[in-house]
Amino acid sequence: MKDYKKLSFWVKSHLFAKEIYQVTKSFPDSENYGITSQLRRAALSIPTNIVEGCGRESKKELKRYLVIASGSAAEVEYLLFFASEIELINKNQHTELNGKVIAIKKMLTSYKNKI
Repeated sequence: MKDYKKLSFWVKSHLFAKEIYQVTKSFPDSENYGITSQLRRAALSIPTNIVEGCGRESKKELKRYLVIASGSAAEVEYLLFFASEIELINKNQHTELNGKVIAIKKMLTSYKNKI
């Protein structure tokens, strides 16, 4: 078992999920059960899967959950692109948020490769 709170990529993904929740507050009510929900769930899935992997008994299981977290990060990357395309977020927001999720993906991959 590993203390997830000491992992820099967990900290970044936790803060990122909170930021996604803030950004999606401005989305129209008509999207509450659409992209708002999907983007929030995918963003929250990143730190949640890191936590779950850290709570497992083996490195193999931890790696599996890091892969799942990476998949969620890829989903967020697409959803941000889509949100930008339909003008729910502006280009600057997209660039900033996309850069953060890509950095998280890189950190996840790097850590997964080390264990």
